[in-house]
Amino acid sequence: MEWTDLTEGSKAVLEQTRNMKNDQIQIVEFEIGFEQEYGEGDNTYTVSIQEDDYDNLKRFTKENEYGEKYHMARNKNIVKIILLENGKIPDNLSEFPVFRQYKFDYIKKNKEAEPAEEETTEQEEN
Repeated sequence: MEWTDLTEGSKAVLEQTRNMKNDQIQIVEFEIGFEQEYGEGDNTYTVSIQEDDYDNLKRFTKENEYGEKYHMARNKNIVKIILLENGKIPDNLSEFPVFRQYKFDYIKKNKEAEPAEEETTEQEEN
């Protein structure tokens, strides 16, 4: 399966494993049904990960032609993709950060944290 055959949502997920590999992030956790707009002004784009993106990712992780091997696990609508080292899940997996920005609870947590940050800034200014 070629990169060009992937859906946009599955490309967004896989780009995280590729971009973050150098930063030692090998785990991407995302939620099926996730949809969020990113950026501001003319630079806005939407990341949408739906069931067909999951099916696409499942196929790609089995058939990919780029030499990278993945393990993919799903529990209800939460999916994890782990970029394998030498074809195996690393022993020290807990040491690797997990990319979770494509989950509704992550977005919700960040929105809840924003007002607290603004309050702290206002208090510091007074």
